[in-house]
Amino acid sequence: MSATIIEQATPRLQRSELAVPGSNPGFFEKAAQSPVDCIFLDLEDSIAPDEKEAARKNIVQALNDIDWGNKTMLVRINGLDTHYMYRDVIDVVENCPRLDMLLIPKVGVPADIYALDMLVTQIEQAKKRTKRLGFEVLIETALGMANVEAIAQSSKRLEAMSFGVADYAASTRARTTVIGGAHPEYGVLTDKQTDDSRAFHWNDMWHYAQARIVVACRAYGLRPIDGPFGDFKDPDAYVAAAKRAAILGFEGKWAIHPTQIELANQVFSPSEAEVTRAKRILEAMEQAKKEGKGAVSLDGRLIDIASIKMAENLIQKAKVIGVA
Repeated sequence: MSATIIEQATPRLQRSELAVPGSNPGFFEKAAQSPVDCIFLDLEDSIAPDEKEAARKNIVQALNDIDWGNKTMLVRINGLDTHYMYRDVIDVVENCPRLDMLLIPKVGVPADIYALDMLVTQIEQAKKRTKRLGFEVLIETALGMANVEAIAQSSKRLEAMSFGVADYAASTRARTTVIGGAHPEYGVLTDKQTDDSRAFHWNDMWHYAQARIVVACRAYGLRPIDGPFGDFKDPDAYVAAAKRAAILGFEGKWAIHPTQIELANQVFSPSEAEVTRAKRILEAMEQAKKEGKGAVSLDGRLIDIASIKMAENLIQKAKVIGVA
């Protein structure tokens, strides 16, 4: 184990993260009553330029007037390269004590986060704000991906990273026009069989980007969150994408439609069988400890100290969800 101890981000349940356009206040109450873990009220991509100011006012009012329960509330501000950003931050942070986090789009370099950290710190001091805001960043450009490890270390406010697959595809000039999911031409062709037949297997074109985000997040104490899946009429494909992300180590996934919320919650919640096995691992290792052993066999498989850590992580999440 390294002697370098990394402080973990503020723990939050983030299995599902619902995007809600700030220009549609009719959606706010429904979102507040949904089973989603996190909500981000959007001022960026889903808002037309001539609606930005009205959307900002809608969000400020909603954060103050609506009962959001115990949900984590975020606002996605506009990018640092726009003239909307500074007013987004000032108006929302100054006037919304309920706000938990800012969602920062298209982060490219650590200095982007430094600039926002400085501005938010000054607002908190001036307004005597007692709740410290957290940051979630969107890695959705080639520049951001190239600097993902440095960005992960850029601020103590940073809690989570989301993978913005659509803008990332545009930034890397990927030959796709869909938001997430697979592509029929991205795959491998097997060698010819004796009868000259061969098979084609689809592959996941986002695996590298997702894996890199997971490693950066886990190395520096952040939560990795998978981004949007555009075809909300295909729940099976959404679940498949969510499961791929969960296996890699992501803690949750965006929902761009309310029908995706329960799907995300299910995929990123430990199953009863997983919780039961994790408890058995801890029991077996506790017995091994009493016997002076560092490892033991359970159901024909080796378990050791690393198994304890994995089991404890799973049980802790299950307790937060309320299924352990």
